[in-house]
Amino acid sequence: MKSDASFRDRAEAGQALAAVLTAWREQADVLVLALPRGGVPVAYEIASALALRLDLMLVRKLGTPGHKEMAMGAIASGGVRVLNDDLIRGLHIPPSAIDAVTQEEVLELQRRDLAYRGQRPSPAVAGQRVLLVDDGLATGATMRAAIAAVRQQAPAHIAVAVPVAPVETLAMLHPLVDQMICLLTPAPFLSVGQWYRNFAQTTDQEVKTLLSKAWLRELRDADQ
Repeated sequence: MKSDASFRDRAEAGQALAAVLTAWREQADVLVLALPRGGVPVAYEIASALALRLDLMLVRKLGTPGHKEMAMGAIASGGVRVLNDDLIRGLHIPPSAIDAVTQEEVLELQRRDLAYRGQRPSPAVAGQRVLLVDDGLATGATMRAAIAAVRQQAPAHIAVAVPVAPVETLAMLHPLVDQMICLLTPAPFLSVGQWYRNFAQTTDQEVKTLLSKAWLRELRDADQ
């Protein structure tokens, strides 16, 4: 790990991760799960470079009322919800406010599932080695929800791969997974976007385009 560099964009970050994940190349039991939206361009580069299957782990941050960028928790596919109990107690956030934000984000989770996946079924995770990928971690709330959602499906192995994260977040998540891969651990850590020269928001259309390309490659590979 290093702390003195940055990435041009998410694609370059994914290429950099792929370069340290070569042991995973062409492993039939490996499933790369991207956290949309920003994790998809990163995961696409990994899956393409290493000839791995790509799919989604849908997760939504639960923003603190009045401070939406501050995560008080997160939800994930499969009805998983994790909460930052210390933050909630410290800010005296009532259960009714948490439930209201949760309901709003559940609707967005469902919208994204339909928009990105259409009629394509969710991937089978049981017995697979899962590589969870995002464009970076801050509090780790969304990744913690993703890990919980994957764990309840009985995978053989869970690894997290991100380009950048604070050391304390990695330490919090490490006991929850089998392997953690992170390229940059800057200190002080202000935001994920600080470590990208281009951190423009990934659009729904970009997500759909990259998934279509990845799934078409998988079909071609299966026919060979």
